[in-house]
Amino acid sequence: MLEIELFAVVGVIVIVLGSVFASRLGVAVPIIMVLLGTAGSFLPGMESFVVEPEIILAVVLPPILYGAAVNMPTTDFRRNFGSISALSVVLVLVSAFGAGALIYLAFPNLSFASAVAVGAVISPPDAVAATSIGKRLGLPPRLVTILEGEGLVNDATALVLLRSAIAAIGASFSLWDAVVDFGYAVIVAIIIGIVVGAVTTWIRSKIGQVQLTTAVSFVVPFLAYLPAEEFGASGVLAVVAAGLVTGALAPRRLTAEDRIAERTNWRTIQMLLENGVFLLMGLQLMSVIEGVEEAGLGVWGAVAIGAGATIALILLRVAFMVPLVYWLRRSQAKHEGRIDQYNRVLTKLDELDRPEHPRPKRVQRALRQRVADANFYVNEGLDWRGGAVLAWSGMRGVVTLAAAQSLPVDLPYRPQLILIAFTVAIITLIAQGGTLPLLIQLLGIRGTPAEELERERGRLMRELAAATDDMLASSELRRPDGGEFDAELVRRLRERNERMLAVADDAAVPPQESEARQQVVELQRLIFTTEHAALQEARSSGTYRSSTIEYAQTRIDNGAMRLDGE
Repeated sequence: MLEIELFAVVGVIVIVLGSVFASRLGVAVPIIMVLLGTAGSFLPGMESFVVEPEIILAVVLPPILYGAAVNMPTTDFRRNFGSISALSVVLVLVSAFGAGALIYLAFPNLSFASAVAVGAVISPPDAVAATSIGKRLGLPPRLVTILEGEGLVNDATALVLLRSAIAAIGASFSLWDAVVDFGYAVIVAIIIGIVVGAVTTWIRSKIGQVQLTTAVSFVVPFLAYLPAEEFGASGVLAVVAAGLVTGALAPRRLTAEDRIAERTNWRTIQMLLENGVFLLMGLQLMSVIEGVEEAGLGVWGAVAIGAGATIALILLRVAFMVPLVYWLRRSQAKHEGRIDQYNRVLTKLDELDRPEHPRPKRVQRALRQRVADANFYVNEGLDWRGGAVLAWSGMRGVVTLAAAQSLPVDLPYRPQLILIAFTVAIITLIAQGGTLPLLIQLLGIRGTPAEELERERGRLMRELAAATDDMLASSELRRPDGGEFDAELVRRLRERNERMLAVADDAAVPPQESEARQQVVELQRLIFTTEHAALQEARSSGTYRSSTIEYAQTRIDNGAMRLDGE
């Protein structure tokens, strides 16, 4: 027991130091972790290092996926759902059967179902390395979103296919049964994830204590994963659905302190678990090689087949990106022609003299969202350079590691097949991950200019300030007890609001008297509430980038936390 505790402590230290070292070198952290783990696997006493696949799949993977999903902007996920679905479902299936066919030819005594199972193991890319590189180099947000979304969903596709392929080993394969099983696993998982995400968010909103709500959030991924697996559905997809629902409902249901704690805690957990798994991947390499040698099979033969499978997977991904980019470009042209149509309808609705009527407002909100979506597709369209980055971002990782070791024990060539999977993961991670920064620089891909981001942030903050000014100027402005606010305080806060100063700056209104101070606090709380409501409206419209919304949300949350701490 002491050895496990010591290993955990040393592992965290290695992850932290490796992350610092990687950031200074400009290299993705997972690459450093794999290299350190591989070096550590040659140390005395590490030869038999093995981690049970159930620990990775049932204990480690759910928090990783939930942490990523809960921080995924739902607007971005919705806008890129087509690309994400194509890469995480269609491409995974194509890759699994394509790589499976190659493995089937390489191992004559292996059934086709077994070969497809191995193909499913090596088919889902892990977006951790690619997104860390992309964010560091300033990739366009849309590319990062597609990579993150693909990494969220493709694990579920691969694991469901793996389960179906294993079930078909030794039995007659039925395409219809496989399709039905796949559909059942997806639909049931999504339903369970939505219910778990909605119910737990509602419960957390009623608790009102950040320590307790944080404790509940730690079990949400398992509340989604376990029932889904029990019903024969995809546990990982249920976790993703729960995370997306929680992320969508949190701004409306949870307090600022809850949101800040959730963002910080889950990003920390996600970082430790993700990089820890890559460290484990390297540490287990020696034991995998020894397993092949003990079975009397060829190590270098398996490595060669793994290298061949890697090339096949890369070629399949590159070929798949050609029609995908073409489809996205066609979609961009289609949206260009719709913007004027939507704006004309919006102009007519704005001319309606019925502001109290709810239907025009709902229609206007929906049309503004469509205009924002169309502008997004037009202004952030994906060209061949972005397609090249996506094509070269096929690094394998967490699921490949765990799923390979979950292959049936009596499967022919099992040690070699596991080594093939490890070979694919390590080659793609080091070769593609190591050269991806160079590719991005050669292609000259740049993210949103800083000046444009600043202008958009200023525009959003002015919109929030306008909503605050309307609230302060309202004749219905009252204190919680029904009394009126001091007119001079309201005037000074309105002046400060117009100058776009920080609303939580105590220097703007010195607390000379307790009554005046109490009114300032109450007014500031109303300001935060108004800004938050206006921000949710802006979030729903989809007019602003998710990074801009996140900037404003953090600003409001931090101000509200400072206010509550006084």
